[in-house]
Amino acid sequence: MHEDEANLSQAELGPQPLTIMKARQLLSWYTISHNPNMASVDNPALHPLWVRCDMSDPAGTSWLGAETVCTGDKVTGVKLYSVTCKGSTVNRGSFLTLDQLKQEHKKRHSSSVVIKGSAKYNLFGSTLVENTVIESKKIVMVDFKWCHVESILETPPLSSTATLAIKIASGDMRSPMFEIYRELEFLQILADGLRTGETEWMEPLETSSAINLTKAYLEELQNPIKTLQDPAAKTTETPKEKRTESKTSIFDSFMERGDLDFVEQLWCRMRKSVTSYQDIADCLKLVIDALRYGDLKPWIHRDSSSSLSKLILQSYHQQIDHVSLTGHIPVHMLLEMGLDKMRKDYINYLIGEELTTLNHLSYYLSTEVDLQEQVMRLRKLHHLLEVVVTCSQFLELPYDRLFFLTQSCVQYYKLHPYDEDHEFKLQIKPVLISHLYQKEHPEVWGVEMSSGHGPREVKTSFQLSDRPLVDHVIFETDYPNETANGGGGGDGEEETAYFTTMMCCSLVNFHTTHN
Repeated sequence: MHEDEANLSQAELGPQPLTIMKARQLLSWYTISHNPNMASVDNPALHPLWVRCDMSDPAGTSWLGAETVCTGDKVTGVKLYSVTCKGSTVNRGSFLTLDQLKQEHKKRHSSSVVIKGSAKYNLFGSTLVENTVIESKKIVMVDFKWCHVESILETPPLSSTATLAIKIASGDMRSPMFEIYRELEFLQILADGLRTGETEWMEPLETSSAINLTKAYLEELQNPIKTLQDPAAKTTETPKEKRTESKTSIFDSFMERGDLDFVEQLWCRMRKSVTSYQDIADCLKLVIDALRYGDLKPWIHRDSSSSLSKLILQSYHQQIDHVSLTGHIPVHMLLEMGLDKMRKDYINYLIGEELTTLNHLSYYLSTEVDLQEQVMRLRKLHHLLEVVVTCSQFLELPYDRLFFLTQSCVQYYKLHPYDEDHEFKLQIKPVLISHLYQKEHPEVWGVEMSSGHGPREVKTSFQLSDRPLVDHVIFETDYPNETANGGGGGDGEEETAYFTTMMCCSLVNFHTTHN
């Protein structure tokens, strides 16, 4: 039993690092096994070999690697790699200079050198936005690449290539889309209830019961004079009027449309107040009875597709099908109402901002699939809208970039399952976000020097990062990480402590001996 536990513990640890001597021995065998001058060698090219090292040598080697170089189907050489690391420090003077890196590269390669820079910034770590409503569950990184590097840790020039990597999880309470997210969550609860037979109801947002809210709404419609005099009934504004308000209010305007029809307004009341299947059945019975007896002639959108909307259309001709409000039928009807309403909410923004067309959204708006699939497609639509809204309101990207991003997201979710861990990529001009990164410290900064071409190209790279880039060793640091990298608060002026990682490459050519 103890032996089994020991084996299990060893398995959980994973591959263990070797000393530099043992790692070099493995690479030596790998190289010899490919050398055509060895009489016993007649092997095809093996996969690249990478060996973890324990960093016990003076250089702090964390990895050694090797891969074959082939001409046609023949192995003509081997590239040997070494990766060395150092613990974090705020001492900029301890970093290699660009000239020192060039000399290190030229020790191995005498041909001309091409130098490229790269950097990665977390835009939500910017001091300009740390107190905004968009935070926590949203990650917006930007990757820069440029040529003509002049110094270590230089700020990426405006001529760089910049690519945004956007990863967003819905449900952030500080997001301007949180209210519609809560509405979507209620919709999901209904869908889960239909699928599993069990429903965990949300806490009601209204103090009045669902049945009382529905009765009051029907009375308002049956007494239009009272409705016109009631201030509570005058809650809608046109989008043009609201665009003059703050950015948060802009979201209110597209979430709370000014053209809600009867079914949509009924949904708004019920989703904030129902706490049981009986609540739903009782409210729908009130409405259907009012339709059946001619007490109600409500207006609905022409393209409404819910079961209740169809009953309302029938009521215009004084004939309504019998509906049995038993079992899951009421929940099914309410779910249809919510789907109809929320689809129009998303369309209202995306089409209103001219970011896409109804034709491109047809996959998300289809009612030909079952209700569970309709809800999942609506979640996809919500997620892509979170991505677009973040770039619109936080980054203030121009229309052409938002349009391209929207098309990219719409196309992605037509082909892939819902995934909040997916990174949406968007290339932009650095000048568009220069105010967000130029005074900040990068999370990763690197320079790469290369010589040669194709499979014989060799590189030397040097990277600074606020976190270690290897995970199988424990690093020492000369600076408390929580203070150095902003974990302890302050005014954002603290120096960032960087780990250093350097990779060198050597090319070993096999010169075939002819007998």
